[in-house]
Amino acid sequence: MLAHFSHHIVASLLTPLLPFIRDSFSLSYTRAGILVSAFTFSYGVAQLPGGWLSDRLGPHRLIIIGISGVAFCGLLVGLATNYVMLIIFFILMGILGGGYHPSASPLVSSAVEEKARGKALGIHQIGGTGSYFLSPLIAVAISRAIGWRGSFISLSAPTLVYGILFFMLLKRWGYRETHTLDESGKKTDSYRNNEPTASLISIMIVAVCIQIFVFSSLSFIPLYVVDHFNGSEEAAAVLLSVAHSAGIWAGPLAGTISDRIGKIPIILFTSILAGPLIYLLNYVSLGVGITAVLLLLGMTQYMSMPVTEAYFISHSPKLSRSTILGTYYFASRGGPGLLTPVMGYLIDRYSFSTAYLFTGALMGSIGVVCTILILSKKS
Repeated sequence: MLAHFSHHIVASLLTPLLPFIRDSFSLSYTRAGILVSAFTFSYGVAQLPGGWLSDRLGPHRLIIIGISGVAFCGLLVGLATNYVMLIIFFILMGILGGGYHPSASPLVSSAVEEKARGKALGIHQIGGTGSYFLSPLIAVAISRAIGWRGSFISLSAPTLVYGILFFMLLKRWGYRETHTLDESGKKTDSYRNNEPTASLISIMIVAVCIQIFVFSSLSFIPLYVVDHFNGSEEAAAVLLSVAHSAGIWAGPLAGTISDRIGKIPIILFTSILAGPLIYLLNYVSLGVGITAVLLLLGMTQYMSMPVTEAYFISHSPKLSRSTILGTYYFASRGGPGLLTPVMGYLIDRYSFSTAYLFTGALMGSIGVVCTILILSKKS
């Protein structure tokens, strides 16, 4: 949990600080979206080699890079003097962070029995969610005192040190590979592969789309609150934290339930719910309405995460588990890098309403189609 928190804390500063960075560099919505994409797209692409390297070099090396490497780039972001430098440093941050998830999730899953895998991954998710929940509140408070650069520098420095210490602990504890031993001392490699190929593909598509569409929609919430509702940066930070607070309880809850009723029902439930919730952002007011929608929207994202990870871990051999997870992370974390600039362009050209209408309708359509395909194959 602490490692997951440290991995995300620096990168999670970008979204809540977008209003400050936008004003500092006079950015349009499109250019702000490109800045978010610089990290998310490179982060997603780096998951593929990250998973492959983790299977070969050991997860402990990729985890240290995913914590201390990201923190080092956060220091560089705090020192950037122009827009181009920001883009370069966020791209580098994404590249260095790409190996964490394909390395950490198999380590967590290998420490527990399969019947508790969803719950364990949900607990691990609390750390990452905690960073997204706290970073808006901490970052805006620091920015008010010493500027947005001070937020990146003051949070990156201790994170860099922690990553090095955690690496030393992993080596001492012997976490150098993802394989576990059975009672005879042989490497175990039990996994289930009884799902039809069409269902596996549909599950991959819908699980990836939940992350892409919800993450991209949340990326514009601070600007939406400040520019559309004339709210303060503090109000925007609180509402963003509300959305991410769902992961503190939704991830462990969904993981525990999925261990009992199965992973697919949870994935399909969140895929059906996500699209309408994004669309409802057009009809809420600044207050209870948007708070409730953001809480539910965050719930769909964070319920899906650990359940999807547990599903693919259970349906892949251990020798290629990080590689397969890397493929999932590549699409789900890199996809927002493609959608966010499109949403920024729609906001610049038309309005927030058009952007959320487009995103919600597309997510809803994908959720319905994939659900029909999956249920038809199972019947």
